[in-house]
Amino acid sequence: MNKMIPCWRYLRSSKGVLGFVFVASVIWLLLDMAVLRLSVRDVNSRLLKERVIRQQDLARQQDKVTLLMEKFLEESVVKQEDSDKDSDSVDVQPVGLYRRRRKDKVAVKDNQNRQGNPSKVEPESVAKKPVDLSLTDALLLQNNIVKNDSVSLSRRAVNPEIIEPVKTAPNTSVQVFNQPRAAKEQLDVQELPLKEDNQIEEPPNRGPHNTSSVKEEKQLQNNSIIVKGRDTHPVKASVHQVLSLDVTAAPRDPNAIGQFGQPATVPSEDSLKMKQRWNEGHFNVYLSEQIPLDRAIPDTRPEICARDVVHDDLPSTSVILCFVDEVWSTLLRSVHSVLNRSPPHLLKEIILVDDFSKKKYLKENLDHYMANFSKVRVIHLKERQGLIRARMAGAAVATGEVLTFLDSHVECNVGWLEPLLERIYLDRSKVACPVIDVISDQDMSYKMVDNFQRGIFTWPLTFGWNALSDEYVKKNNMTAADPIRCPVMAGGLFSIDKKYFYQLGAYDPGLEVWGGENMEISFKVWMCGGQIEIIPCSRVGHIFRGQNPYQFPKDRRKTVERNLARVAEVWLDEYKELFYGHGYRHLLDKSSNDIGDLTQQIQLRAKLKCKSFKWYLDNVYPELEAPLVKAAGLVFNRGLRTCLSVHTGVLFFETCDLSKQSQHFNYTWLKQLRQKDLCVDHEANEGRLTLQPCSVERTALRWLHKSSKSKLVGHNGAKQPCMEVVKSSKVHILHLATCHADSLFQQWEFTNYYTE
Repeated sequence: MNKMIPCWRYLRSSKGVLGFVFVASVIWLLLDMAVLRLSVRDVNSRLLKERVIRQQDLARQQDKVTLLMEKFLEESVVKQEDSDKDSDSVDVQPVGLYRRRRKDKVAVKDNQNRQGNPSKVEPESVAKKPVDLSLTDALLLQNNIVKNDSVSLSRRAVNPEIIEPVKTAPNTSVQVFNQPRAAKEQLDVQELPLKEDNQIEEPPNRGPHNTSSVKEEKQLQNNSIIVKGRDTHPVKASVHQVLSLDVTAAPRDPNAIGQFGQPATVPSEDSLKMKQRWNEGHFNVYLSEQIPLDRAIPDTRPEICARDVVHDDLPSTSVILCFVDEVWSTLLRSVHSVLNRSPPHLLKEIILVDDFSKKKYLKENLDHYMANFSKVRVIHLKERQGLIRARMAGAAVATGEVLTFLDSHVECNVGWLEPLLERIYLDRSKVACPVIDVISDQDMSYKMVDNFQRGIFTWPLTFGWNALSDEYVKKNNMTAADPIRCPVMAGGLFSIDKKYFYQLGAYDPGLEVWGGENMEISFKVWMCGGQIEIIPCSRVGHIFRGQNPYQFPKDRRKTVERNLARVAEVWLDEYKELFYGHGYRHLLDKSSNDIGDLTQQIQLRAKLKCKSFKWYLDNVYPELEAPLVKAAGLVFNRGLRTCLSVHTGVLFFETCDLSKQSQHFNYTWLKQLRQKDLCVDHEANEGRLTLQPCSVERTALRWLHKSSKSKLVGHNGAKQPCMEVVKSSKVHILHLATCHADSLFQQWEFTNYYTE
């Protein structure tokens, strides 16, 4: 008891209280740490369980893949044995799969015959080329399967099942892909029968690497991707990862000219040949013929695209390429790129429309070459129709659910097709366009372009490319792979639902040859309920030439102007004055410019209940400056210091007053000085000016006026007199007079100017 007293006294002191608080705090801290440790153990335990579950799921997927590999190997062995028994010809397995940033290259053991193949097509003389491949790579290549290094599908949070595309029977003929040539008798086309012999005109010399083993590629078209689950029954999944296919019939030579899209040069001793052949296509034709027809090109897609997923039941497509006198090497390279890099079950057919070419190698020789590919059809038009009607001819016989139009000098990149079809699958009123990479017309190199670009137009309906601003990208939280709304498409490369294409009336049949069709289809899609998108995950290279080599049946300039005038009259509403006012006023003279009957197109627009062009400007392309007039408001005379006014159809001057509508004039894009429906006429009677009903065709109603403080000069032949006011004590007289630079009575100023 006596010992407790000192302790109690100690605790009662200030030091004792502090010591007690300290001890209690330490004990409380220890208890908190113990509780926290228990919580951490619980979290670690839960994470460990989740990790075990994920590993088990991954193991099950790997088991499925293992079973798949074993089954494919068995089928491949059986097929090979059957082939050896039933055929004396030598089969070549598809090889040369190219993937994004793949560092390893296929080693070609037998590379002694690199001097080139005969220019004639001899499908029975193809020899097998040994390839150094691992068993896994060879197995995947035999079945057109792309081996993916990652199983994660990051862009869309899904867990797709193992995929089961359609399987073809082992003995199915390649002719299963040939479709009936529907409506052939209704078209003015000609499909030439093939000759029995091979003694036909040879195409131009294609160089040492510019050839392809067509027999082996014919075998590829029956291969399908078959993936089965553990129970060996087909498993149907809703989505799958984009197939980055790039299958060739023979191994690529990594040392070939232009391989992997690298720039190539012509030796100095061949520079003369290059120059002599330039005008054949207005690009380096000689160099193109030295480059392999199925060369590899760099995968220019954004990184995320390779991990993107698309639906299993995408619509099939007919790829339509129209051409006239196209260079042999670029036409074939275009076709091979489509065949090599398109999923076979989605590629219904390739339709080549020959728009009455004069080159002989584009007749029987082309038919003979393409006969080796069951999915390729060649249509020869009996007379020159032009690009627009040639496309219509191809679309008329197409059997795919989607129409994909391409130019005839392109190279489709890996994974190009599925992203286009996916957008149409999600919304059939969407028109999907690939990003158009650049193939140099000089060195044939493949160059990537900026992802954030879209097609636009400036007045007078001139197409151009426009990069999205950083502010726009950030504001909309866009990634490099997001679709981009496109006010106007380039027109050469796009996919559209076939039924929707005809629902919109297809192309205006009144458009001739080439020019303006991209504007017409773009306005029609947007204003009639559809959308146009550029898909960065779809890339197609295109040779951009400085000059169009094709001949127009009529005057080229007049043909394009006529087409644009039809588009303006049907789709631009009151904004068509901006088109005419930017250099096309001469088209308003109907006596010398016939743009054809527009009745059907105007009725079609009314039937589809399309929106106005003002809606298009407000909602699709608000960045475009489109003032309906060049200047407006009061017309102030700097000498008289008063404003022009109208009273009972007579021009006079009075004190300026913005509240009076009688003083409001418009200076239009047609260069008319307009007051409501009346225009100032400078075909004066005894030098006086009058008001006449406005007419777009009368040149006497047009005035030149550049800017503030400048003159109003009348269109009156070579004289071009100026509008002048004569000051008088009674009535100020407005008349025409010879122009004087220093006369203030000839200087006029509008209240507002909307353009320079």
